Amino acid sequence: MTEFVESLTKHGIECKLVKDTDYVRGFPSRNIKDWFAGDRKFRKLIKEFTPDAVFTDRQTNFGASVINSKIPLFILLRGHYWSEVHYAKQTKYKDPLSRLVIWFRYRIAEKCFANATVILPICTYLERTVREHHPGVSTGVFFEGINASHWYQANGMNLEHPCVGILQDANWWGKTKEMLILESVLEKMPNVNFYWAGDGIYREEIISKLGKYRNFHWLGRIQYPDKVREYLSEIDIYALITGMDTAPLTLKEAQLMEKPVIATDVGGVYEMMQDRKTGFLVKESDSDSLIEKINILINNKKLCVDMGKEGRKFIESTFNWDRITFRFIEILNKHLK
Repeated sequence: MTEFVESLTKHGIECKLVKDTDYVRGFPSRNIKDWFAGDRKFRKLIKEFTPDAVFTDRQTNFGASVINSKIPLFILLRGHYWSEVHYAKQTKYKDPLSRLVIWFRYRIAEKCFANATVILPICTYLERTVREHHPGVSTGVFFEGINASHWYQANGMNLEHPCVGILQDANWWGKTKEMLILESVLEKMPNVNFYWAGDGIYREEIISKLGKYRNFHWLGRIQYPDKVREYLSEIDIYALITGMDTAPLTLKEAQLMEKPVIATDVGGVYEMMQDRKTGFLVKESDSDSLIEKINILINNKKLCVDMGKEGRKFIESTFNWDRITFRFIEILNKHLK
């Protein structure tokens, strides 16, 4: 968000970046005091800054207060919200209290979605999903930008080669469950090392299955961005093994680090890479195809280099902040007339 604000400012848009929970909290919250805090700080904020519009990347009480204040609300939607809620209910959040909290948060989110001036999903796939749930609300795809200069080769991490690097958290079962196909891959590729950098509430479901293989290594969550740079510098191939994703940032970062990528063809993943040019897409649950693509890259160093270079070019040209900002300003001007 800081980089987006800097880009907007550069292009003549006055901005004020704030943390939503510093101004509005409310129910539900673990802190009972928050339930009765009200939105006094929020009202003071908009009185002093008098925004023409509010851009938010969460669907919370802050957004609801914007709507109540009759200020145009532009919501950035980063993930498949409705699928996340579904899987949360089906897995970790089955007890009555958790269900109640989910219900209240869902009600707030739906108020924000239904009354938004524009919903800005971060990929075309997600835009189609939004239209299914809120066909009457205006939408505009907002491909999140990335600063390519932050991603450069960095030494500091030593891994066993050949190796495949996986960099993703395990907080949404709809996404995480796909990693279980690695059981077959690990067994059939004993000489290839697989490193998982990440953590989350579903960690044990993954470690209990994959941890028994000698060629699987769990690194836990690594420091961002320095250790992530070192990690992406060291790996031979980046793999995104996912059951659902919209616009994965790590896929962009790996390509900026000139690594060939392999990713599950779900959600908006295909929009964040170029199949057979910057890497390979594989079908969901297709471990044989994943093995095939890993073997192709391990045995063809020139292809790895070529795909890596194409990957950086693709991300630099498609997701630079100037391009993203110009597109947002067009949407802003269209809806503030």
